[in-house]
Amino acid sequence: MDLKGIFGFIPEVTSPEEKKLSFKVKLKWTLVVLALFFVLANIPLFGMTVNALERFEYLAIILGTDFGSIISLGIGPIVMASIILQLLTGAGIINIDTTTAEGKKFFQGLQKILVLFFIVFEACIYVFMNGLEAAPGFTGIVIFQLILGGLAIFYMNELCEKWGFGSGVSLFIAAGVSWRLFASAFQFIDQQGVNCLIDFAGTPCSGKVLVVIQSLITRDSVTLLSAIAVLVVTLLIFLAVVWVQSLKVEIPLSYGKIRGYGIKWPLSFFYANVIPVILAAALIANFQLLGGLIENWLGYPTFLGHFIDGQAVSGIAFWLGSTNILDLAIRGGLLPQYILQGIIHIIVFSLLCMIFSIFWVKSSGMDAKAQAKKIAASGLQVAGFRQDIRVLESILERYVMPLTVMGGLAIGILASFTDLLGALVSGTAILLVIMIMFQFYQNIAQQHMTDMNPAFRKFMGGNN
Repeated sequence: MDLKGIFGFIPEVTSPEEKKLSFKVKLKWTLVVLALFFVLANIPLFGMTVNALERFEYLAIILGTDFGSIISLGIGPIVMASIILQLLTGAGIINIDTTTAEGKKFFQGLQKILVLFFIVFEACIYVFMNGLEAAPGFTGIVIFQLILGGLAIFYMNELCEKWGFGSGVSLFIAAGVSWRLFASAFQFIDQQGVNCLIDFAGTPCSGKVLVVIQSLITRDSVTLLSAIAVLVVTLLIFLAVVWVQSLKVEIPLSYGKIRGYGIKWPLSFFYANVIPVILAAALIANFQLLGGLIENWLGYPTFLGHFIDGQAVSGIAFWLGSTNILDLAIRGGLLPQYILQGIIHIIVFSLLCMIFSIFWVKSSGMDAKAQAKKIAASGLQVAGFRQDIRVLESILERYVMPLTVMGGLAIGILASFTDLLGALVSGTAILLVIMIMFQFYQNIAQQHMTDMNPAFRKFMGGNN
């Protein structure tokens, strides 16, 4: 039996019969998936005795999960499958023409097989390496629960892609980051369950807004400056990402059959959008998580890194990671090794984002040829040129690949640099949530336009 025969045995979410779903239907299923995500994130694994992964909070944010819950695998299997498949297709080892319906279906089927493999593989790794340690006799039960949770995330992602707004992967990351942003700002109960509001002057708070107020009362200038720096950096990152997100190139188009009527086809500076950052951040997160699992399993550190409270302090994981150098500078603990670590982090992260940006554009139907077909199918042409798909493609080629490369590098530099400044959560996480929310806003606005103006449905359908 060939691979195409195997694809038929993999269950999938039924696609809607309607070509364009209404706003209410998409909103309903997006909210359903979001609610299910929060419910599953609060269901602990039965039979687990030790959760050695709870210290890796940053990795949990990037992987859209809560370690110790039934969905501890998060988006890890989905992202790893996507990375492997993009590397294989980008290197020419696997030749799949994703511009055709058959090629796209084969690509998606192959991706599903890889996701299912990584769900089982990662579930076994988490348990056998004692990251999520099972009680005696409960090893199989814990692995089974992790596989169920991984499948739930996989099909919730597919449900959101077909029936909701955007992808479930983006939704899970946005939900996790948003919750942690709020908690980091206003958390008043520490890990030991102590409420700092009961003894506000004597019990340290963890929420940075409360820390500012508390520091003013206790006159702790260093803690006050550190907390204010975190809030200011968070605000500056937010404003910078919103501004950069608005940068775009607009190509003037006109309807060949309607004289005098034209529109502008926007090409965002971050052409591949948030996907390269998700892939790069998840790849580094998985690498650091693997290093932590191996150290926990062996009982001693390896060349991958030594971890203290979830933070790598040596090894490859340390040099690929990032440290809040602004806070270290305020507290007088900034060392040359942290500056060198920051430079390496920026270089590696930026290059990964650029590579994944190129692979994503080529494999997801966003290249110049695919975009030219969409424009032509909508009855549009470049203003001042004859209606020819080859003309469209040649003009788009001037913009698509340069935007892909420069946008990938730029978003990588922005994300990695903000990681070094410190914020309520990591700079990468803030960048992700802002761009994801902006993308959701665009999808919702676009859906509203097509619902209100049926004449635009054909055009908007070709631009999705």
